[in-house]
Amino acid sequence: MTTGATLIGAAGVTLLLIAFLLNLLKLQRADSYPYMALNLVGAALACWSSVLIRFVPFVVLEGVWGAVAAVAIMRKLARGTVEAR
Repeated sequence: MTTGATLIGAAGVTLLLIAFLLNLLKLQRADSYPYMALNLVGAALACWSSVLIRFVPFVVLEGVWGAVAAVAIMRKLARGTVEAR
């Protein structure tokens, strides 16, 4: 199970780092759907991985990170914001 948790966690962290890098390079805005989706999916995978290895501090960290991303997506959808690209 540790190998599975490692692969899941690596995928999650990779998505989080891709979002971070794209934002730093100004290729993706922090309020864009792709950025928020990368954060939501990345955090969810990292959280799941942390649950599998029973590492509670990261379950909390990634769970909150994912929840914040989900709320941001829902708020943007509620505003009806449409992106140019």
